[in-house]
Amino acid sequence: MNRMSRTLSAALGLALAAGVAALPTAASAAPASGAAAVQHYTPAAAAQKSGGKADNQAFFEAVMKSARAKQAATPFLKAVVVTYDPSSAPSFSSEIARAAQIWNGSVSNVRLQAGSNADFAYYEGDDPSNGSYASTDGHGSGYIFLDYTQNQQYDSTRVTAHETGHVLGLPDHYSGPCSELMSGGGPGPSCTNPYPNSAERRRVNTLWQNGLAATAR
Repeated sequence: MNRMSRTLSAALGLALAAGVAALPTAASAAPASGAAAVQHYTPAAAAQKSGGKADNQAFFEAVMKSARAKQAATPFLKAVVVTYDPSSAPSFSSEIARAAQIWNGSVSNVRLQAGSNADFAYYEGDDPSNGSYASTDGHGSGYIFLDYTQNQQYDSTRVTAHETGHVLGLPDHYSGPCSELMSGGGPGPSCTNPYPNSAERRRVNTLWQNGLAATAR
């Protein structure tokens, strides 16, 4: 049985909240957030939806607010811990873990870890029109959706690390080279680089360093 068959039998599609995308089949539902802020992996999918810096900022701020609220109990930590829930994307468990490992090895002011009471979640399903994307309602409810077909066409670890980059505050930059993680699907399916470049690493560290100061007040 190939990966597509396993994933389809394990989770036959997801119904996303109204205002984002309605999937063809629905066995379980994504958060009923009415989310409108969407960041796609490919330029073609992005063209079908409104999105941009404001949308990405909404996701970043919602995740930071959630993470900082929980960190109040452990103020001695030097990095903000962002907790994610991978349970609704079992077919991508290794890619999700690898994406977290990549980001944790790349930046120092924020750390990703799996756990309960998560700041955001991963979901999987079939959405050929939109592909994989990060989405939030701007009020603390955010998630990453991983599309089956797109993750067969493109390097799955890169897709996952790219979408996770939105959680950390980075916008899409499709015109960038393969060495730039947030160029996403812009360089084409042959690009398999899952690592942020030095500019992206610096940007995330700056965002979360400033975020620590801003949200501590």
